[in-house]
Amino acid sequence: MTKVKILSDKEGVTDVIKSAISAEIKRLEIGLKRTKREIKRFEEEYSASSQVFLKKFTAEDLKGGDDEYIRWAGELIIKDRILNELKKLKDIKYVAN
Repeated sequence: MTKVKILSDKEGVTDVIKSAISAEIKRLEIGLKRTKREIKRFEEEYSASSQVFLKKFTAEDLKGGDDEYIRWAGELIIKDRILNELKKLKDIKYVAN
């Protein structure tokens, strides 16, 4: 858990910061849905899970060669990064002054 204490002499700053973090969470969740859709498309097209792809596939195994291999692997990296960022933001707890 991450504790965040916001100190400001301006009214409403805390609400603005909380709202910005909430908006970022929503933006990341939208991106995660898109990324998962792309990963699912690859998995369905090649009838293989992403775990199998990472262990056994080479660019030569894919119709699109290097470009498609990089796109699939890239989506998996993006998914991990988004999940990591979401975890950090969702773990934030606000503490009173």
